[in-house]
Amino acid sequence: MRKPKKIHDGIFLIGGNGLTGPGDCLIYLIQSSSGLILIDCGLGEDINRLIANIKALDLDPKDLRALIITHCHIDHIGGGAELKRKFKVETYAHKYDVPAIEGEKLAMTGATLYGTDYEPFKIDHVLTMEKGEEPLDFGDYKLVCVHTPGHTPGSICVYTDINGKRVLFAQDVHGPLFEAFGSNITDFLESLDRLIALNADILCEGHFGVYQPASEVKNYIQRYIQQYSNRL
Repeated sequence: MRKPKKIHDGIFLIGGNGLTGPGDCLIYLIQSSSGLILIDCGLGEDINRLIANIKALDLDPKDLRALIITHCHIDHIGGGAELKRKFKVETYAHKYDVPAIEGEKLAMTGATLYGTDYEPFKIDHVLTMEKGEEPLDFGDYKLVCVHTPGHTPGSICVYTDINGKRVLFAQDVHGPLFEAFGSNITDFLESLDRLIALNADILCEGHFGVYQPASEVKNYIQRYIQQYSNRL
């Protein structure tokens, strides 16, 4: 089993295949002065390992304050209900994906593809921007949520500028795009262009790892712009 690792000041990779359950997306943790912030929470089948990984960083899971959901797929949201019960974290997601997360449009979660059940949970803070940005203040970390539809209608990415580096959490840059997810290739390509324009130094992707420096981030995103542009 892999160990959690530091990515940048106060930013850690704590979950994903080899760190927690094999079906989990990559799960990131931010140690802010206002508490611990999770970017996504995985499938939910190995929450105890996720908690153990937080403790392995000499951090206290009881300090978990926020869970930011990048989109409504079960490998990103499945552990949300249990985390809310255990730690009363406040949850954030975009309005277009909230119905799926809260149980009204379960087909959009992709749970049947994973052959598992999904336990819906309430979103405390609904993000409403339309292809724009919404800032969140967590003390020494100012997180900016960017509406990046395409993979799902309510997909978001998150970035923060800390100690001279821009760190971008862009979970499913690679797609895929399916009608059942509400995917839209035109929106997706526009969203990827928006990510390029952010000029991030570090990319924390949702399945394929961490990319840096800025040139590698740009190359990674451009790869998918080219691939999906060829499908139009």
